[in-house]
Amino acid sequence: MKKLFAVFAFVFLCIPIFSLPNGYSSAKLGMDIDSLKEALKKDHQFGYRGDRDVSLSPSDGQFLIETDGSKFGFSFLGRCWFQFANDKLYIITLNLDQSKVDHYSVFAKLCEKYGNPDELSPKKSVWRDGDVILSLEKPLTLKYTDAKVFDSKKDSSNVEKTTAEKARDEFLDSL
Repeated sequence: MKKLFAVFAFVFLCIPIFSLPNGYSSAKLGMDIDSLKEALKKDHQFGYRGDRDVSLSPSDGQFLIETDGSKFGFSFLGRCWFQFANDKLYIITLNLDQSKVDHYSVFAKLCEKYGNPDELSPKKSVWRDGDVILSLEKPLTLKYTDAKVFDSKKDSSNVEKTTAEKARDEFLDSL
């Protein structure tokens, strides 16, 4: 009986208490552009000004929405970007206002809610689950990425590593 209890306790402790969020406030990964525009209009902290904040990338025909929450005194957000792939929101990038919140406070809260990051470097901290990649980048940028779309874009990319990248990998492998 003790072994069975220990197994259940171990499994329970290994399951994250909270799954990663699929966005911030009213902006959620997977939204279509019209739904996001409507959500941003109602959520003033993003500073969305309407269609003049929407642009179309000529290279791939994908939409980008850029907003600036710093125009509103109550917002903790600065410039924000919302990137689309296949007409669905797949990256949300939020620059946070450093005069109102600091990197350590955000990092500590993310660790409290989602556990220790899966990747940690001087430049960024990254949490992952099967659906979302959440990263906190320095100086103070929070990024939500649709993991499945990101992985499929990465897999379909034909970009090879540079000689310097290959040499770096070989060096690290030799350690």
